[in-house]
Amino acid sequence: MALALRAGIASALRAGAALTLLAATSLATPVGTARAQGDAALLSAQLDGDPRNPQRFQKGQAGKDARIPGVAATSTFQLDSGAGTTGFASSGLGQRKKTDKAARKAKARPLVPAQAGTQGPRRRTLDSRLGGNERGNDALASPPRRRPLPDDAPFEPIGIQAGAFNFRPAIEIIGGYDTNPARTAVRTPSLYSVVSPELKFKSNWSRHEFAGDLRGGYIGYRELPSQNRPNVDSKLTGRIDITHDTRVDLESKFLVGTDNPGSPNIEAGLSRLPIFTTVGGTAGLGQRFNRFDLALKGGAERTVYQESHFTDGTSASNDDRNFNRYGMQLRGSYELTPGVKPFVEVGGDRRVHDLDVDAFGFRRDSDGRFVKGGTTFELTRIVTGDVAVGWLARRYQDVTLPEFSGLTFDASLTWVVSALTTAKLTAVTRADESRVPGVSGVFTREVALQVEHAFRRWLTATGRLLYGNDDYVGSPRDDNRYSASAALTYKLTRDLWLKTEYRHEWLRSSVPGNNYDADVILFTLRAQR
Repeated sequence: MALALRAGIASALRAGAALTLLAATSLATPVGTARAQGDAALLSAQLDGDPRNPQRFQKGQAGKDARIPGVAATSTFQLDSGAGTTGFASSGLGQRKKTDKAARKAKARPLVPAQAGTQGPRRRTLDSRLGGNERGNDALASPPRRRPLPDDAPFEPIGIQAGAFNFRPAIEIIGGYDTNPARTAVRTPSLYSVVSPELKFKSNWSRHEFAGDLRGGYIGYRELPSQNRPNVDSKLTGRIDITHDTRVDLESKFLVGTDNPGSPNIEAGLSRLPIFTTVGGTAGLGQRFNRFDLALKGGAERTVYQESHFTDGTSASNDDRNFNRYGMQLRGSYELTPGVKPFVEVGGDRRVHDLDVDAFGFRRDSDGRFVKGGTTFELTRIVTGDVAVGWLARRYQDVTLPEFSGLTFDASLTWVVSALTTAKLTAVTRADESRVPGVSGVFTREVALQVEHAFRRWLTATGRLLYGNDDYVGSPRDDNRYSASAALTYKLTRDLWLKTEYRHEWLRSSVPGNNYDADVILFTLRAQR
């Protein structure tokens, strides 16, 4: 037993000595000899596991990718050569390079929203990069366009913007038929035509204001040229803002016209109606004290009549009708709410004629005075306007001409009944001049109601009723005037409208022989901007 153990130990010692000697010899042998011995030893191993496709080794570079000092310089085995058919990579560096390269390409690729119904790897890749939802598509999609608001007045003129002003020009060409142009008891029907231009403008300044409303026209009758006449009603208004609470109000007016047909002021046998012209203006100073507003205004105007021409070729002067008018008024108002502002107004005027005595021997210079109170209001934009009740009196220089006075009612109200229907009420009271012998003047009151209904935005119907009373002070004559009309407006575009109207007028007088009836039919072409 002991002998066997000693023999085994001795054999092991001899094997270790042999291995040590072999290692020392390989280190001292040249490179070529070592390669040959190493090849012989390695050929016996099958690293790749496939004898039909044996592993091929590449030459190495000294000192590159060294893993063990002293060995890498002589080794021909490349650690970075990649994986074999088994899929094993010795270092993993090549696979890592491919993964990094693919990641850089995917990062540089722009995100394109997938179309509806797109399937496949590209869609799944995009979804995975966006977190598995459609947030990327929502972020990349263009923002939706906001729809424009509908135009509430698609057929109303928009005007012409020129600098700081907005101009609204228009012209109406009217043709029609009138059964009683002269408004007398004896009818003489006639065709007629009217050309009526107009211009409105207003400034767009941040402070101050300047606006104008210029209207004119000329009416001509084919069978009754003696009733041909012009009509101009124009005014300019301005406001100068001195401070936030102090202002200057300015206004000028220009009127051209004739006496109304059927008026007793019209002389018999005229070849044409005498034309009068009125030019005037007012200036006022307004001051605001918190909610209280005080305004003082004064003005002057002049009225001039042309000569009267008769059918027999003669003429007569109307200088006794020419007069100057001077007036002043004071108005105070208090703003209860932003829509309600009650006011009180007092004023007076004086009329001075060019001739002290008229053609009938009367001294017609006079003084007038008035007082009225009312309110302007705006109730949720449904009812807007102003209304006033007062008292008016006028006294003449000639004691034979009676003084007249009476209750006055003035109003301008607009009621929006519905989105399609609007009602307007207007009322006016005035004291007009007269040349009838023994008559001081004409106390005139008028009230009109107009209802407008839109069947479509481009088709509007209008109905109007009017009542007027003319009281000839100093005479038993008292006239009641009536008018009823119906009109239809067809709006082709913003710039072109068509209108047709039928109107019936009649007068009933306290003096026999002055009643009349008239029917009027007209067609209008309106061009505007």
